[in-house]
Amino acid sequence: MPNEAAAKFARNASYLHAFGICLLISGLARGQTSIQSTPSQPSQDTGELATIDAPATFRSRVNLVMVPVVVHDKQGHAIGTLKQEDFQLFDKGKQQTITKFSVEKSGDLVHASAIPVRPGIEEDGRPKPPQDTSAIPTRFIAYLFDDVHLVFGDIVQARQAATKYLNESFKPTDRIAVFTTSGQNMVDFTDDMAKVRETMDRIMPRPTSGRPSEECPYMSFYMADQIVNRNNPTVLQAAEQDAIVCENIIPDRGGQAAAMRQAEGDVRATAQRVLSFGENDTTPVLSVLKNTIRRMAGSPGQRSLVLVSPGFYLTDRFRFDEDDLLTQAIKANVTISALDARGLYTMIPGADASESNFGQSVQSQVVKNFMRNESDLASWGTLAELAEGTGGTFVHNSNDLEGAFARLTAAPEFIYLLGFSPQNLKFDGKFHALNVRLKSTKDVTSQARRGYYAPKYEADPAEQAKQEIQEAVFSREELSDIPLDVQTQFFKSGDVTAKLSVLAKMDLHKLPFRKADGRNNDAVTIVSSVFDRNGNLINAIQKMITMHLRDETLNTRVVGGMVTRSTFDLTPGSYVIRVVIRDTEGQLMAARNGVVEIP
Repeated sequence: MPNEAAAKFARNASYLHAFGICLLISGLARGQTSIQSTPSQPSQDTGELATIDAPATFRSRVNLVMVPVVVHDKQGHAIGTLKQEDFQLFDKGKQQTITKFSVEKSGDLVHASAIPVRPGIEEDGRPKPPQDTSAIPTRFIAYLFDDVHLVFGDIVQARQAATKYLNESFKPTDRIAVFTTSGQNMVDFTDDMAKVRETMDRIMPRPTSGRPSEECPYMSFYMADQIVNRNNPTVLQAAEQDAIVCENIIPDRGGQAAAMRQAEGDVRATAQRVLSFGENDTTPVLSVLKNTIRRMAGSPGQRSLVLVSPGFYLTDRFRFDEDDLLTQAIKANVTISALDARGLYTMIPGADASESNFGQSVQSQVVKNFMRNESDLASWGTLAELAEGTGGTFVHNSNDLEGAFARLTAAPEFIYLLGFSPQNLKFDGKFHALNVRLKSTKDVTSQARRGYYAPKYEADPAEQAKQEIQEAVFSREELSDIPLDVQTQFFKSGDVTAKLSVLAKMDLHKLPFRKADGRNNDAVTIVSSVFDRNGNLINAIQKMITMHLRDETLNTRVVGGMVTRSTFDLTPGSYVIRVVIRDTEGQLMAARNGVVEIP
């Protein structure tokens, strides 16, 4: 049974998924937090200003593919001075037009000064001075241990190295989480290092497949995929030779051909079973990775995910899941770094210690050695793809695990984010290899996303709109397409109760009003969100305002702006505030961040 931390993590992950689907709906069916749709201040301009509860539909950035790129000089130092014109981006060998370009710098965060916070007011009217907000979290680090695939010795060394590194490097503005692919022994983001150490000490191997240790013939997950999905005749023949020996198949009246048919049938049955076991082990790894990214998407600061694993093989069945995982991580500004926890690893000729030697022929052993090499390369490749695809770091073949954690935890100093809309994209689900080149730049190395899978069908615009608003709410990026001024004020009515008011003043002069029937028409969605000191969403209030303004009313509104108020019931503590405004007609956005301390 999952422990309390695992259950909490599952609830958070499920809520975040539900939040992405239901953000534009006035409230969630379940859960302690909800998205509320509340009316704005009453308008004297009857018929000109109104609120609606139906979701707005935004013009989506159709099929925008984002490609993070990290560039180093020959000394290994990150380069952050490149411009958009220094890059060339190719999709299946065809050069693409880069339509979105930005440079993210590690630690470049927006803090409390972004939103003025008025002093708190006690019940008797006495003002409270502003509180120190220096301990508001700015960096969220999730350590994900692949206890489904790791063996005991590797887990012990990895968790000791991670604990030692955290003991020496932890800062008050850090929040640490420990997750496992099995879903057991986990703790959500916290600054309680004793709880983090205790959780890490309990991590043990948790294989999920229940695969028997003795099989005839024995084959790896990679070999099973080669037989079932790749129709590899060399691997099939080697496994058949093993089956003849280990099952003691003796040709009878049917001769050698009958014996081979029997061996082939047994091999294919075993391969199907082994493939199922392997995919059952892979499924929770990708599922927990996705849930961790969803969880971190709501963390208002630098987001780093450190995957500790020996590597794992992905069959074609999981490639769309991997691509979706990378896409979500990129959108959520989550950097995935990976550590091959086996340390310095050498391939020893002969059977792996975890495999049965019974029934292996000399010919099959040669094939299995080759397959084991290929399997390791593919497993390492998965970790490398996750790291390179998000701007992270991949460390393998190193026994300096403590030094590795220092490298993996530190976010890249500079990440270039290139975006493009593929030309003549077909909805066929095929893989598109990407290639990023640097123009007129010598002695540098770069890492970038290796490719993406085309969607199998065109996304629904309404669903895209919901997703885009979710991403904006959970992002830490400030946007200023629409001038926005935000202030907060709290009132304490008791020792454990307080009301926080978030006032958003929106300047209308940049809104692209559409003139029709003598009115100026536009609509905006405003979402005010409150996160706790560990980055958990406490509540979010949504307002949807439709405007049909006469010219004289618009002129007045442009001068004075439009103010909305959202009120939250809170308890004393530190909170992160984020306000997002989205325009329907022109798809303009504004976003502001800030913090407030309620004593």
